[in-house]
Amino acid sequence: MVSGPTFTSDQKEYLSGFFAGANQRGFLPYAGRNGDGQITADAASGGSNLAEPETVHGTPIEDLSKEERIKYELHGLDCYDRIQKCAAENVMPEKDDIFRFKYYGLFNVAPAQEFFMLRGRLPGGYMKSYQMDGLADIAENLAGGFADLTTRGNFQLRQIEPKNCVKLLESLIEVGLGSRGSGADNLRNITGPSTAGIDPDEIFDVSELTKAMHHCILNTRKMYDLPRKFNITFDGGGAMSTCSDTNDIAFYAVKVPEGKSMPAGVYFRVQLAGITGHKQFASDSGILIKAEECIAVAVAMVEVFSENGDRTKRNKSRLKYLIDKWGTEKFLEETEKKLSFSLPRVALEECEERRPISRQMHIGVHRQKQEGMNYVGVVFPVGRMLPYQMRGVAELARQFGNGELRLTVWQNLLIPFIKDEDVEAVKAGIDKLSVTCDPHNIKTGLIACTGSKGCKYASCDTKGNALELGEYLSEDDSVCEPINIHVTGCHHSCAQHYIGDIGMQATKVKVDGESVEGYNIVLGGGVDSEQNIAKEVFKGVPFTEVKPLLKGVIKTFEERREGGESFIEFNQRRTEEELRELYGQVTA
Repeated sequence: MVSGPTFTSDQKEYLSGFFAGANQRGFLPYAGRNGDGQITADAASGGSNLAEPETVHGTPIEDLSKEERIKYELHGLDCYDRIQKCAAENVMPEKDDIFRFKYYGLFNVAPAQEFFMLRGRLPGGYMKSYQMDGLADIAENLAGGFADLTTRGNFQLRQIEPKNCVKLLESLIEVGLGSRGSGADNLRNITGPSTAGIDPDEIFDVSELTKAMHHCILNTRKMYDLPRKFNITFDGGGAMSTCSDTNDIAFYAVKVPEGKSMPAGVYFRVQLAGITGHKQFASDSGILIKAEECIAVAVAMVEVFSENGDRTKRNKSRLKYLIDKWGTEKFLEETEKKLSFSLPRVALEECEERRPISRQMHIGVHRQKQEGMNYVGVVFPVGRMLPYQMRGVAELARQFGNGELRLTVWQNLLIPFIKDEDVEAVKAGIDKLSVTCDPHNIKTGLIACTGSKGCKYASCDTKGNALELGEYLSEDDSVCEPINIHVTGCHHSCAQHYIGDIGMQATKVKVDGESVEGYNIVLGGGVDSEQNIAKEVFKGVPFTEVKPLLKGVIKTFEERREGGESFIEFNQRRTEEELRELYGQVTA
């Protein structure tokens, strides 16, 4: 038996005082969480010594949505080794990595296809001819043999096998392109007018702003920490629409004349919270800023959204919902707290009215501000480009232009800096590529999302249906008014059907007990100076019936419009019921 220690009287007195003091203090203070997530003062039953529960921008971990938990456990930018592993084993990612791979622009589109889709990044739609050549090679050798133009002045590659992912990402970088942060909860491609710097009617060339915002995103980790996706655009006030009012933030150039509260000059107004899938356009925020302040304001606004947006409910996580909750003024106040300068509130009436947009500035031959120069807008059927066509337009840009191409938000591209004497040669070259620059064909107004052949959300083959519809309607060449037809596969509205003259949202329809492709049809949408949310006139129309229905709609408009009214004006001055009755009589 081992005997205990022997203490002197002095030692006994010291220990007695020590324990008495410890008991009086209650030992060391502790605040942690037990296994049930409750806060406990008992260190034996607790975990980390936390005075506050761990959070993501104030939201407790246990309250986060599924996607937020995925990001918390491993950030999407930190999964490149997993992409390499999938490529080495030629397998698709599993579970949470499906979401994370989107941070590199890679989308698993199963069950529609057992492939990846890649979405690029292209600020303002600017592209060099050698980049288009490189993209053609990548599409041909590492993807499905084509590339798609998008409604954000961007490109997509499809039918990518896992084994090709790493090589494809490397090849994009080697030709000066990329896809970092183009998917998931990130800032999407920064858009601007494809005619920046060449539009005779613009009041500010925003090309440097789009590029600066693009590089700020690429090089700032905070920009990859948002509650949901985010769209930003810059509008120079020219003739071509950038669909600025469909963005979360839109900076658009305005002129302030003499005699107002601000010195005369060119400034930028800011619109907030556009989200057309929810039938909401961006609204003027009331502030007026200098061009050199735009990027700082954008960064501050994105940070306010990142820190305060809802991270618990995915359907309430867009900027719209934060502003609905706070109001615009509080959002601006929180933004100002992050800035070293103020945001002057200036009434919209103090600025000159924005010039009207021209509906077909992205198609055909148009004068540039540079003397003797033109740009040519080339239309690819529903935005799909084949490698020989991609190389062909790249060669035209080199031979007759300045080696530059510009992608638009209307699923087409421009070849700028064409001399007057070379216009006909360029048009002939375009014809040889089986594409067109003719603005008078109704097929040039077709816009379609990927559809069910490449997207798990889509109910119909939107691109195939759009092409078939275009062929059918173009048989009648009597249409004298340009009409845009937007065909989208689901409620996400990637083709922005609510802003088209005619919008079609895919749905499944029962015919004789069998499920077939069909569409809900909206009429009279527009953006910018023609801003309107289209009216839903027909629901659940089988696609086989859509073709004669729309032919009758267009014919009725041509016959009954008053004066020179547009398709938008014709439909907006009637109620939905009046339109059903009007078009139903003609198409019955």
